Amino acid sequence: MKLKLLTLAMLCGSAALLTGCSDSDNELQFKEPPKEQQTDDDKQPVDDKQPTDDDKPTDDDKPTDDDKPTDDDDDKQPEEPVIANGTQLELRIMETTDLHANLMNFNYFSNKTDDKVGLVKTATLIRQAREAVANSVLVDNGDLIQGSPLGDYMAKVKGLEEGDVHPIYEAMNTLDYDVANIGNHEFNFGLEFLHEAINDAKFPYISANVFKDDGDDDPSNDLTLFRAYFIDEKQVIDKNGDTQTLKIGYIGFVPPQIMQWDKANLEGQVIAKDIVDMAKHYVPKMKEKGADIIIAIPHSGLETAEKKPLAENASYYLSQVDGIDAIMFGHAHANFPGPRYAGLEEHGVDNEKGTINGVAAVMPGFWGNNLGIIDMTLEYGENGWQVIDTQSTLEPISITNPDRTVTSLAVNDAQVENAAMTAHEETKTWVNEPFAKIADEVNSYFALVNDDPSIQIVTDAQLWYTQTIVKGTELDDLPVLSAGAPFRAGRGGPDDFTSVDKGDIAYRNVADLYIYPNVLKVLKLNGAEVKQWLEMSAGQFNQIMPNSEDVQVLVNTDFPSYNFDVLDGVSYQIDVTEPARYDTKGNKVSDGNRIKALTYQGELVTDEQVFLVATNNYRASGGGNFPGISGEKIVVDSPNENRQVVADYIALQSNKNPETGMDPSADGNWSFAPVEGANVVFYSSPSDKAAVFSARFAHITPLNKTTDDGFAIYQIDLTQSAD
Repeated sequence: MKLKLLTLAMLCGSAALLTGCSDSDNELQFKEPPKEQQTDDDKQPVDDKQPTDDDKPTDDDKPTDDDKPTDDDDDKQPEEPVIANGTQLELRIMETTDLHANLMNFNYFSNKTDDKVGLVKTATLIRQAREAVANSVLVDNGDLIQGSPLGDYMAKVKGLEEGDVHPIYEAMNTLDYDVANIGNHEFNFGLEFLHEAINDAKFPYISANVFKDDGDDDPSNDLTLFRAYFIDEKQVIDKNGDTQTLKIGYIGFVPPQIMQWDKANLEGQVIAKDIVDMAKHYVPKMKEKGADIIIAIPHSGLETAEKKPLAENASYYLSQVDGIDAIMFGHAHANFPGPRYAGLEEHGVDNEKGTINGVAAVMPGFWGNNLGIIDMTLEYGENGWQVIDTQSTLEPISITNPDRTVTSLAVNDAQVENAAMTAHEETKTWVNEPFAKIADEVNSYFALVNDDPSIQIVTDAQLWYTQTIVKGTELDDLPVLSAGAPFRAGRGGPDDFTSVDKGDIAYRNVADLYIYPNVLKVLKLNGAEVKQWLEMSAGQFNQIMPNSEDVQVLVNTDFPSYNFDVLDGVSYQIDVTEPARYDTKGNKVSDGNRIKALTYQGELVTDEQVFLVATNNYRASGGGNFPGISGEKIVVDSPNENRQVVADYIALQSNKNPETGMDPSADGNWSFAPVEGANVVFYSSPSDKAAVFSARFAHITPLNKTTDDGFAIYQIDLTQSAD
């Protein structure tokens, strides 16, 4: 199977918009993987009963008699050896998660070595941790094939033919993984590419809450897309030096929100169910099949609020499911145990020992920056093997010194490096091919406190694309707005900011501006809905008290910057003296009215006024929990990636000004409403480039101080507007 996918602006120029060049990956139809790629557990039904003829699953989907153990099979099991009560053994469980195609210790955006990331570093820690103990297992928790230019290169440029091995799996196959879970970003490139990529993994994949969409509304015959769980009979050495067989069960989960985030790739092909409901369904079955211990691998973060149906972050609630002995979680790009989760003792979270309601848990960051480890002691008794003690730890691949230099704690692993090198070098070549120019530098250092060029380029590109494709249609007369957010504004640490130099621009710069492979969508909204969209975005800021000498931090770091949407096409102010109207989950928490002076072409926007709003598939399908935003309001279902549109637009504007290139200046359509007498600070990049760039803004002053996390502290004068 050859995936003939188009590259970005280097191969498909600005004329592509009018000649039909598009991201053909969005037009792929799902094909069932060949039979030899499927396993018995891929065909695990939700209910014990086998589908009937009336349910009419396909031949490939139907479980056979051999797929299910029978009572006779159980009777034929050899007798288990007698284990003395009180026998103990120790098991080390290791986890990687959210690697996002970061195989090498390299930043493709800056074109420099980066010892803070890379499986090539984590692999060394894995081998060391494995050698230090008698018994160990290794799991991966997804978000693996997407997230760096190498991932894009393999999916969108080079592609995979049948028989090709994705470099990620070439690398991982050298590390003896025991099992892996599917993350939400695995679906970004479509099901066909996903199946072709993972079919060369020398370890099983699991996911217990993603099912084939059979369209019959009968959950009793639903079949999982991947095997729901996996029970491994692991040979281990107990403390007496004797060999024992430990049956380790693994079960994986992914946020059900994949049906919103990747609707174009998944609708009509799969459905997603509640994580905790599926755990309660399958864990007892795993116990029935003899699992001594059960390790849950949820690609899901940790929240302690009351559970809601189809919760995205369900790891806490999994700790309340009887039978789960360990939780290897991810998705949140955070460390557990770690400072982010301090103060949750009343909810049963032990941030020192690394347990949630007494269940061992670990989350090892992102991009390979940590190896997660749970050291578990088990004892055999009347009820079999029981966990009697655990300790969760994180092993970092580097440390950042007070002067911001980085000390690597792990050498590059030779096997992973060799497996990744060809794709790595090809990616470096690809991302550095110039195709246009820009007339000024573009960065996101101050994107959360100013109208910013790094967002302006994106919103202008989407505006141009939308106006072009609706021309001559019934939507032609409607005003068009465009939404954009700063994807790289410090979420990944003080070095995680967009920075593009003046002059030639290459694909790595476009990927720096727009890091996700989203697809452009256009919504039809009224003025009231537009205002609530902006009220949700304004949750990015803490409430500021005027006329106070206390130092007040402007930006709410719990609010992800990718949800701070700027809407271009309208003008408005944000009044941070008002309370936020919505929390980070889109719940209304006050009657705050932060959005002031919302105008379109100089006139106040009315509630009834109708707009087209260009955005991406994530937001248009409800991602971010923005009030009133859902897929039902999509009126233009474009097949083109936002990143492709940005590349085409830059090329078009650069060609109009071949000497200097595209002008990336922001238009200043939003600002803060004035606040008197407040001492307000925010955090940004500690780089010299950021400090120099701040001189362009009279209202922003570097304080020449840093936070404990290494961010530079800036003061902002809210009595002034941005220049």
